[in-house]
Amino acid sequence: MSLSFPTAEEIARLSARMLLEIKAVHFSADPFTYASGLKGPTYIDCRKLISHPRIRGTLMDFMAATVCRNAGFEAFDNIAGGETAGIPFAAMVAERLGLPMSYVRKKPKGYGRNARIEGEMREGQRVLLVEDLTTDGGSKLSFVDAIRETGASCAHTAVIFYYGIFPETTQRLADHGVALHHLCSWWDVLAEAKAQGSFDTATIAEVEAFLHDPRGWQAAHP
Repeated sequence: MSLSFPTAEEIARLSARMLLEIKAVHFSADPFTYASGLKGPTYIDCRKLISHPRIRGTLMDFMAATVCRNAGFEAFDNIAGGETAGIPFAAMVAERLGLPMSYVRKKPKGYGRNARIEGEMREGQRVLLVEDLTTDGGSKLSFVDAIRETGASCAHTAVIFYYGIFPETTQRLADHGVALHHLCSWWDVLAEAKAQGSFDTATIAEVEAFLHDPRGWQAAHP
């Protein structure tokens, strides 16, 4: 792994640019409906990254550099991916850091060993949880708990994309003893979309209104 990488600010700008380039970012004044049932004018699909080798490789280099800078170069013994979107990214980060890789199921598979952890994870290992994105951090807690049940520790999670619009996210994770590392957020994507003129002004205005007050925006768009 190369140790010469851009600053965190440049990583954020370039990551946002790459997500826009492959059309993983969707802005629309006609709201999307999320899995929660709530609505919003933004949607991101980080799974598209696995089909773009140059971009996925660069982003994984950025993620490896980010966690090493922030957490330490010898901070981890195992890289765990969250089912399912986190699995390919965990594998690529593990390859870069020369570490074992495992993955965490959302729930036990219901047969055989009924395991949530696949691969080898040992007591005392320091585990980095890798996923594609985080919104409010809630889904990470279940994965972290499953890792800790093995006797391993998990004090860090890394994602490509962090919504960055729900102020309780980092505190929720911190209260659970987990630090969040990310490459870019909606604010970085919005800035790059403006710079590139990727969307019309009415759509950008709608997105900006949502990002500044997502709960208020959703209340007004039931």
